[in-house]
Amino acid sequence: MIDRPASRYGRQRLTGRQRRWAAIALTALVLVAGVIVAIVAAGRFGGNDVTGEAGAYQLVGNNTVSVTISVTRKDPSRPAACIVRARSKDGAETGRREVLIPPSTEKTVVITTEVTATREPVLGDIYGCGIDVPQYLVAP
Repeated sequence: MIDRPASRYGRQRLTGRQRRWAAIALTALVLVAGVIVAIVAAGRFGGNDVTGEAGAYQLVGNNTVSVTISVTRKDPSRPAACIVRARSKDGAETGRREVLIPPSTEKTVVITTEVTATREPVLGDIYGCGIDVPQYLVAP
């Protein structure tokens, strides 16, 4: 290959070996970035400390629904809080209640609670659970 004046023709193209090494370096960089993103996502979003499932519901009155939930915690000695809600025919949330799940010796506990709704409910379900228990739920 003949050397050309860079000021007149610009810089020279990479040789085949240089292109191959650039491709390998770029691929390695993308793989390392992907592994870092996966590790951060697993730490932030992976593994819930507490999960809740709606087991059953029963309409108690015109504005009340009784909801039975099953709550599973990784550490049952820690209290948890769950949000249970009533939903109307159109799917809108018409009532909600926060429920304290006290410490226990069992990993999974079943709790039944009643939710009062502003309109006639057609079902009761669970919105979610967490280990960040609001102070007003904890007994003084």
